[in-house]
Amino acid sequence: QVQLVESGGGVVQAGGALRLSCTASGLTFSQYTTAWFRQAPGKGRTWVATIRTRGHTPYYAESVKGRFTMSRDNGENTVYLQMNSLEPEDTAVYYCATNPWVILSAIQREDQYQYWGQGTQVTVSS
Repeated sequence: QVQLVESGGGVVQAGGALRLSCTASGLTFSQYTTAWFRQAPGKGRTWVATIRTRGHTPYYAESVKGRFTMSRDNGENTVYLQMNSLEPEDTAVYYCATNPWVILSAIQREDQYQYWGQGTQVTVSS
């Protein structure tokens, strides 16, 4: 049974940093394309970043490029989202999602990812 568990959310002041983790069981992250999405209060879920299988560098939404870094630890079977220079607009529930394969042109589409975590809340105060 596949399970994704996110952690690391919390409350932080603007300009601060957080690192989110997503640990998988029942699958091997290095063989999957994995993404972070977020859902702000009253809004739909939006794509944040994706890391594909080995040898690929992550892709980022323009709104987080230069501030967020996605990485993967194959030994821990965990992906991370390092979030720096946080802004109140980054307040959202953050989800990790994964799928065996996602074509590059579709990495921003949530319907391309089969497995999802439960989400972790990030709140950035001004």
